Amino acid sequence: MTTRRTALVVVDLQQWITAMPWEPRDGAAVIAASARLRAALTGADAPQPRALYVAVRHLRADGGDGGSHAPANALHPQAAPGPDDLLVTKNELDAFEGTALRESLDRLGVTDLVLAGLSTAHGVAATARTAVAAGYRVTVVSDATASTSHTEHDRTLAALDTLGVRIRTVESVLTDKTTER
Repeated sequence: MTTRRTALVVVDLQQWITAMPWEPRDGAAVIAASARLRAALTGADAPQPRALYVAVRHLRADGGDGGSHAPANALHPQAAPGPDDLLVTKNELDAFEGTALRESLDRLGVTDLVLAGLSTAHGVAATARTAVAAGYRVTVVSDATASTSHTEHDRTLAALDTLGVRIRTVESVLTDKTTER
């Protein structure tokens, strides 16, 4: 078992999803914010032990979207997993539903999740709710997520806050000296 306690879980940064219209920031801004989190939490200069990086992608269970090899389903290069990272393929909104994500996190001793990606009201929120129910300490990074409207984004973050999810910005996550890695 590893001493790694934090996982950065980045949801659905696939080509077709990031190209959609998002608010209050576009897909490129979400990618950039997620990449900044990834570099700081999992990169060469990250505190030890480094956080685990988990890339989550959505594929249709029936293969109607062309499957994992379809160009539109490719993760953005800045979100693609490396050899020491996890790739989770989901068929529903929630990254835990029908996947081995929980087993993988538990096996690695992860207790804290930092969530980013698209969309706030869908994949991110569904994953955050399941993670809270499973006993993880969960942070959603507000400026590394977006939704179909600014109102939906803000409403979702407020609802997650009432469940005990910490809502933070990229800067506050990166400057927090108390977050266990």
